[in-house]
Parts: sequence; C-alpha cells; structure tokens
Amino acid sequence: MKELMLGNQAVAQGLWQAGCRVVSSYPGTPSTEITEYASTYPELYTEWAPNEKVAYEAAMGASIGGARAFCAMKHVGLNVAADPLFTTAYTGVGGGMVAAVADDQGMHSSQNEQDSRRYAIAAKVPMLEPADSQECADFTQEAFRISEEYDTPVLLRLSTRVSHSQSLVETRDRQEQPLKPYEKDPGKYVMMPANAKKRRVVVEGRMAALEKLAETTPLNRVEPGKDRRIGIITAGICYQYVREAMPDAPVLKLGLLNPLPVKLIQDFAETVEEVIVAEELDPVIESHCAAIGVPVRGKELFGAIGELSQNLIRQKLLGQAPAAGCRYPGELPVRPPILCPGCPHRGLFYTLNRLGLTVFGDIGCYTLGSLPPLSAMDTTLCMGASVSGLHGFLKARPEEAEKAVAVIGDSTFVHSGITGLIDTVYNQGLSTVIILDNSITGMTGHQENPTTGKDIYHQPAPRLSIEGICRAAGVEKVLVADPGDLGAIREAVKEALAWRGTAVVIARRPCALLPGVKRLPALTVAKDQCIGCRACMRIGCPAISFAGGKARIDETLCVGCGLCVGLCGKSAIREESGK
Repeated sequence: MKELMLGNQAVAQGLWQAGCRVVSSYPGTPSTEITEYASTYPELYTEWAPNEKVAYEAAMGASIGGARAFCAMKHVGLNVAADPLFTTAYTGVGGGMVAAVADDQGMHSSQNEQDSRRYAIAAKVPMLEPADSQECADFTQEAFRISEEYDTPVLLRLSTRVSHSQSLVETRDRQEQPLKPYEKDPGKYVMMPANAKKRRVVVEGRMAALEKLAETTPLNRVEPGKDRRIGIITAGICYQYVREAMPDAPVLKLGLLNPLPVKLIQDFAETVEEVIVAEELDPVIESHCAAIGVPVRGKELFGAIGELSQNLIRQKLLGQAPAAGCRYPGELPVRPPILCPGCPHRGLFYTLNRLGLTVFGDIGCYTLGSLPPLSAMDTTLCMGASVSGLHGFLKARPEEAEKAVAVIGDSTFVHSGITGLIDTVYNQGLSTVIILDNSITGMTGHQENPTTGKDIYHQPAPRLSIEGICRAAGVEKVLVADPGDLGAIREAVKEALAWRGTAVVIARRPCALLPGVKRLPALTVAKDQCIGCRACMRIGCPAISFAGGKARIDETLCVGCGLCVGLCGKSAIREESGK
C-alpha cells in the first residue's frame, strides 16, 4: 500500500519497518515530527530527553545493549550532541545506531545556517541524504544496515523541505530484529587513550571500506539524459529542483554523502561536456570534485547562502526567466512574527521594557519579545546562553547588576540553563535570571518536558521542580510571580534586582494555547470612553488594532487575558459590550 507522508513521518515509518526499538530526541524544528510520529508505534519505546547530547547518549546506550536505536535533532542540536558523536565513531555500535539531523537552509526557524555534512566528515561517520519521503523511509532502513555491517553510527541528513514536504510512501511490514547479546568489551567501549589509539586505526579502516561502498551502492545512481551538454551532480532536495528544471540533463544523484565516491564521479564527468554541482550551503561535493581532478562549477553560480530552487537553476544554467505561476493579484498584508494573543510572556517583556533593562535572551518563542513594540531583548545566541552570558557580562560590568537580567524558558532551562546557573552561583555572580515557565515546550509545537509532569505520551511522569533545582544550585532568592499580573511581576523583578547575589524569578503562567487553559470572554472597547491614546498598543497584542482613531479588539483573537485592561487610563477596555 502507498500513503502520502511527510518526510519526517516517513523516517518514523522507516524506523518501525527497520525493527528499531528505542528512540530518544529533543524537539527541534524541522526534525520534531519524526519523534512525535515514532511515538505512535507501540513497538518503539520513545522519549523526549532534556537535550540532544542526552538523547544521543541514551540511544547509544540502547545500541550498546543490542537494540537498534535512533535519535533526531535539528542542525544546531548536533552541536550539542557532537561530543558523543565523535567518540562513538571510535567505539562503533552494538545494535544499529542512526541519528537524523535536519538542516534548516534559509533559516526558516533557526538562528544560523549549518551544513551538517561537515560533522560527518570531521567525525568520520557515514551520512545518507534522502530526496523525498519514500527515500526517507528507505534510507532510514539502509542506515541501520550500514551501521551494523560497518560497526558505526550513521547520520541521516534531512532539510526543511524534505522533512516538511509530502510524497507517496510504500508501506511495508516491520522486520523484527533480535536483541543482540551484550558482552563486556572495554577495548571497544572504554575510550581511555590506550584503547582509543587502537580504535583510531579501526576508524580509518572502516572509512576505506565505506569508500568502496560509495562506488557501488544503489544510494548513488546515474540517471542518463538526452542533452549531454551539462551533467549535474546533486543530492537531497536539490535533486528535485534539478529534475524539475532540467528534465533532459544527465544527473548523478548522491544518496551517500560521506564518504563520496571517486571513480563514479570521474566516470560520470567523462560522459558530459560540463559538470555542475547543485548543493545547498557549503561546497562539499564541489570541493571533493576539485580534489579528485574533476573540474566543476557550483558556488560561483548558486552561492553558498540559503536555498536553491527550480527557478534559480533555470536562470543560472539555461538563462530562462522564472516560470510563471499563480500569484495573488493584490498586495498581501505584512504579518510580522509576534507573540500569540494571551501569551504569558507578553506581560513580562512589557515590564522589562518599561524598566529599561538590558535583557540577555535565549532560544524559544519568547525570542519574539525582541520585536517592537515590546523591544525587550538584547541578545539571543544559543540554548542556555542567556544565563551564562549575563554572568560574564556582569563580571565585566558589575555596575550593571541592577539593570540587567537573563530570560530563559522552562524547557530551555532544563536543556542548557542549569549549568549556567550553577556557574553563576559558584562564582558568586550577581545575576537576576527570569525563567519563563509556560508549562510546555512552546516553539516546536507543545512537546512535554521534565517540568510539565507528563511524558511524550502525555501520561503522568515525575515533575521536575524548577524552584527545587534553583535552590539546590545554591540560589537563596527564588520568587514566583504571574506575568499576567503586571504589578506582581514588576515587584518580583525589582526585588530580584535589588538582591546582592544570584536571584531567580519564575514567571509562571501556562501557554494560552494549551488544552484545558480557560479562555475568558473576549474584551471590548467602549468607544465613547476611548481617547485614542494608544497605550493599549504598547503590549503588541495582535487582537488589538486601531480604526477611526479608536482602539478595537478582535473577538476572534482575544482570549480575555486582561493584560490590556490595566493599561487603559480611561477604563475603556472591559468585559461587557462597549458602546
């Protein structure tokens, strides 16, 4: 049977078909749905881990125990998991070990662009890259086979377009894999220098064997074409762009991206007049071709930033104007990203803005607090950097201690913020850290985390106490306030800033979009009392707009949080209908 599937869903299907037993991940767009779909298969034990390093290590532990295991992450998550990745390249595996990493070319939901192929090359592990949903399922199964045959972890490289596009997938039966016996083998798994030196030789031998595989595997294939003036080497989603833009061109489609073949590329180049490499981000394939004596063009045509497209390939290779398509006849309204109506973070960022504070920010939906009119964030670097960054900032500028704070979400705090807090306390820092506890992992679509009291299946689980963690780390001043109460959150922040030491404010209110969160009746504006002062616009609520010089509230958006009520000096915003 065939079924229309997202690429991420197809990876989960491939996990099930391959007989995978254990899945551990941390959510990160565009990889999140892999683990969510995996959790729907009863044969797969699935969990959310606190971060990608822990997820990779948990999956690797299952592999050492003889099970086929998997973890998923986005490209910046691989930075976090890089430590165990590089060492497990030395140890090898027990049961098959596969890690999916979803790159985000174009930075649709990320703070940077990274080419994860660089990690595969540096760690000396094989990497596969599918081009559609069927290949997502097939390559996942092949990755497990390669992992076990060559005794190596395998990376599966996805992209936003492959992860979030749909195509047909042929569903197959699950192939149960027996649990491999576990035997103590310190020489393989204990990476002290004496053992690691021996395993280093194994790594190079494995890579030599994989180089031979690259020449013959069906993952790499030549598709002949009628027009031999240009031959194109490509992989992943770029293959789809090439096939649509130049259906008659010969194509060498690469599915095994590390190691890359040599003779296969050289032989392909001899059959065409010119070779073009179509790849996104870094010139990985292009540089390999140059190293093996195959002249190609690529980055000089397409650049190294962002995504390719069918139109770009047509323009650069054929000199054709972009293909005509359907276009909305009018101008679309501008829709800047903004916090949702009723978002519990809005009151906090309004307060931080009014207090004129320097704010070290972090990764999460609350990063939107940096945008006007809230404009209450100075930095956003990576997960956990708000806490550590503020500590360093105040060591350099201690006089700013009463004018600077760090903000971090509940899930991000567990991911990477706890160690920064420990560092701050241990080194007698003066930081005020505000933990935005909205009772969920919000930005990636409402995944549970250790602070929510539920597991990936939404079943009861031990709830991590944020207050308890902070006090155990040595924080003496721990305050809890409702960010929907502007007076309470303001006083809590001011009290924390006045504390001569490390202080934590937990801004606790659940996400307005969570099931079970009570939605109050929409507020209205009494037109005869509104004077058009626009004070209500300072919180940047998308439910509030102006028409005819008067404020209006969209009842389809308003959740009745009441944050705007206290801003109106004329009491024009109220629950009953305005006149």
